[in-house]
Amino acid sequence: MTFSSISALSPLDGRYATKLAALRPIMSEQGYMHRRVQVEVAWFIALSDAGFDEFKPLTTGARTYLLGLVKNFTEADGLAIKAIEKTTNHDVKAVEYWIKSKFEARPELVAAQEFVHFACTSEDINNTSHALQLKGARDQVLLPALDAVITKLRAMAHSFAEVPMLSRTHGQTASPTTVGKEVANVVVRLNAAREKIATIKIMGKMNGAVGNYNAHLSAWPDFDWEAFSRKVVETPEPMGLGLTFQPYSIQIEPHDYMAELFDAIARVDTILIDWSRDVWGYVSLGYFKQKLKDGEVGSSTMPHKVNPIDFENAEGNLGLANAMLRHLSEKLPISRWQRDLTDSTVLRNMGVAMGYAVLAYQSLLTGLSKLEINEEAIAADLDTSWEVLAEPIQTVMRRFGLPQPYEQLKKFTRGAPMTRTLMQGFIAKLEIPEDEKQRLLAMTPGSYTGMAAELARRV
Repeated sequence: MTFSSISALSPLDGRYATKLAALRPIMSEQGYMHRRVQVEVAWFIALSDAGFDEFKPLTTGARTYLLGLVKNFTEADGLAIKAIEKTTNHDVKAVEYWIKSKFEARPELVAAQEFVHFACTSEDINNTSHALQLKGARDQVLLPALDAVITKLRAMAHSFAEVPMLSRTHGQTASPTTVGKEVANVVVRLNAAREKIATIKIMGKMNGAVGNYNAHLSAWPDFDWEAFSRKVVETPEPMGLGLTFQPYSIQIEPHDYMAELFDAIARVDTILIDWSRDVWGYVSLGYFKQKLKDGEVGSSTMPHKVNPIDFENAEGNLGLANAMLRHLSEKLPISRWQRDLTDSTVLRNMGVAMGYAVLAYQSLLTGLSKLEINEEAIAADLDTSWEVLAEPIQTVMRRFGLPQPYEQLKKFTRGAPMTRTLMQGFIAKLEIPEDEKQRLLAMTPGSYTGMAAELARRV
């Protein structure tokens, strides 16, 4: 079988391949190799500037050439590294050998080639490469996709700020709200969760086999290797890595920041699962209609069907994302003694977890863009739910000291169908000031929305 989108084992590289084109160059194995080359080159150039007699500063031409290896890294370069790995059976060593192979015909670089991967353990390269991948995926793909959803929801909150809607608590009719206010609730939650994702510090360490600069100090015992490592890690790209320095580690970076990041993404996903289910319900109630698209089929046997598939797909993919994100956050901070290899294969699935999240955000945005509000259905639902005015009536009765207001309204409304005539008849008999009575008589389920419109408009 030849590989194609329909023979891919994962739907992310099959059915949904085109939707994740922006994530693939960052989180794929090719993206991982690309970042490894970047780290090795940054370390090599920095060593040349460290002041060692044995490794003089590189010429401008050599620096430009080395940075070009990073900037112009191609799929063919990745395949060349994979070919070397067939011999080494070690992926990081293959990267080192590939870089050295690019030094041929450049005497300046050939003379300094043993400073490639100097004093590094594989994890010095891997952890920083993973960090660069996560930083790129977060900033370039995941957050923009999430921001598009938030922007759409904010626009909906403002547009529908004044559209009254019946609430349902425990699935039963409850005090009215507005459509915009219910959307605004989601926007506020997402904004807070998004901020957590964006502000997590992406960390990297470059301190050797067990985190103590053993090999480094064996070569130059009087050199401040910790300060040097910090500079490489924190100097902005392309001369450095633009990460936050991790000063304490075993052989591997502790991955606590990764757990924090994945938990933060999972929190966003949980909010969006909640919202996907709510929208699904509102579509079912007829509060929203879905724009029709020529040629689309909702059911293979029922021609009338227009299903809320985008919200269902979003919910399913958010669940998959969270299952993986939670495993990543629970497993990655755990390592036996100074290092075991159980994190290695797990880390290769970071892109899968983020891919399902991004795919879900895209589905949500598509679904939200299809929605059309059905104000007639919403208004009709309100007009058959006059019992919700029992709350304001008994509250005003309490204000003026009438006896057992809650109990009176409970007896009058509970389990009985309520109409405008019945509710207004009850109000007319109340012994309260006339202006307050008129205010209650003018109230309808659609006007009893409190501050909902204001809260929606200001989100």
